Amino acid sequence: MRKVKISIVLCIVLLVMIACSKNNEEVINETEEVHVYPFTGLETNEDVNHRAIAVMVSNQVQARPQSGLTKADIVYEMLTEGNITRFMAIYHSDKPEVVGPIRSAREYFVDLANDMDAVYIYSGAANFVNDLIDEKGLEHIEADQYAADGTPFLRETFRKSPHNLYMKFSELPAFLKKEEVDMDVTHKPLSFLDDDTEIEGEEANYVKISYYKSDPIVEYTYDEKTEKYSRYNDGKITDELESEIPIEIDNLLVVEAEHEVIDKELRRSINLHSGGKGYLFQRGKVQEVEWKNQDGNIVPMIDGEVVPFVTGKTWVNVVQTEPEKGVKEQVHYSNDGK
Repeated sequence: MRKVKISIVLCIVLLVMIACSKNNEEVINETEEVHVYPFTGLETNEDVNHRAIAVMVSNQVQARPQSGLTKADIVYEMLTEGNITRFMAIYHSDKPEVVGPIRSAREYFVDLANDMDAVYIYSGAANFVNDLIDEKGLEHIEADQYAADGTPFLRETFRKSPHNLYMKFSELPAFLKKEEVDMDVTHKPLSFLDDDTEIEGEEANYVKISYYKSDPIVEYTYDEKTEKYSRYNDGKITDELESEIPIEIDNLLVVEAEHEVIDKELRRSINLHSGGKGYLFQRGKVQEVEWKNQDGNIVPMIDGEVVPFVTGKTWVNVVQTEPEKGVKEQVHYSNDGK
């Protein structure tokens, strides 16, 4: 009988110890430090003090659909030469498997990447742009110089050069470590709204940007169910090459900036420091804003105060202060889808 009592006591002690252990685990999990990604405002238990990666991505017809754009925290779209636009995709909170096609640098993208303190990845540049990169001391990688190795950059065979240079993102950290690139950087966070904050502004579930009289035409449509925007280029949805997953955007910021053609190839300089007029689209509404460059980030302002972003991904379309000839309305928005 005494042995039975001892066994019962031991069982009780064991159960208490297990319960205490579980409670301790719950306390540890509850007290685990929460961080916030600087460019999306999303919470995470992972360390956020690492350097952003800025990649130049082609938007020419031969390069579509692209790879990796759905994973970018921020994407900047600007004119390069003629009627061609190009993307600079900023990666920090999320990592794609593959990014590309990677294309050449432009000085105004260089300025943003430098002010942001990102690692700038591109393929080729005019001599004066390379000189600018060296003068600024911008941490950079010329992807085409390493494509022969296939790690992490490679030339794919399913597309013709120059629209076939890609980067395998999983191999990038080891490559940057080998190149002795300092990745321990703390980025200044953007301002974000609380999730339950009501958005102000006029109803607008459709946006159309006309860079030229004919093309490119960029359109965005808002989905009330997902509370996100989809993007279309010349009537075709912007999605991933392999998965066909469409781009989903939480903030769309369209800003006007001074453009100047600087050579016979119709390349441009774009002033991204003067500020100017803009439109901020969030959750199916639009606000007319001013914009300002803060540490390489183009942010919306009203009455001198920053207008916070919705948590999530942001695209910034930069248009001209003076539209091209034949363009009646450079930025058009409505609530009837046309």
